[in-house]
Amino acid sequence: MLESYLTGLVVCGGIIMAIGAQNAYVLGVAIRRQHHWWSAGLCMASDLLLFSAGMLGVSALLLKVPQAMEAMRWAGVVFLAWLAAQALWRAATGRQGLDGDAVASPGRRRVILATLAVTLLNPQVYLDTLLLIPAIGAQQSSTGGFLAGAGSASILWFSLLAWGGATLAPWLQKPAAWRVIDGAIGGMMAVIALQLASGAGLPPAVAGVS
Repeated sequence: MLESYLTGLVVCGGIIMAIGAQNAYVLGVAIRRQHHWWSAGLCMASDLLLFSAGMLGVSALLLKVPQAMEAMRWAGVVFLAWLAAQALWRAATGRQGLDGDAVASPGRRRVILATLAVTLLNPQVYLDTLLLIPAIGAQQSSTGGFLAGAGSASILWFSLLAWGGATLAPWLQKPAAWRVIDGAIGGMMAVIALQLASGAGLPPAVAGVS
């Protein structure tokens, strides 16, 4: 149970931390202190619902079809490697910092709708929550523990974005800070991809399928 929880916490935390449209938006409203806790809370709720839906549906299928589980594992390797390459490229080339100067503060309803848009209209969200994460979770000894760890990772990460963005706004506006963030994310994604490819931590029946 504890091992599955920690796996969910670490693996899903690494995936969630891959800065994308959703995370960048939450961080942006946090830097500008524009209803950022509403935005972060909505992201947490969305993750919990999608994680649960993915685990309840995909896990049962994968357990009955080992070949599908193996295919999902390698799809995860490719996707994680792609995320790592993107993050490391951004770290090497740099990107613009977030603009912390807001001309007009949007209302709560507008922030909520924008958060829903960057969450639900992003194909990567579904690939993560309904495909990749359930594929890894189905291979754990306790899928409930893994799901709890995944949910904890989402809560911790978006809480950190909301609190940290508002608190560290002057530093996070600098492009150099994003190079450090992207470098750390790229390294984490690469390590997870290598572990998944080697079958480290997976049951022998799964790791040995080829």
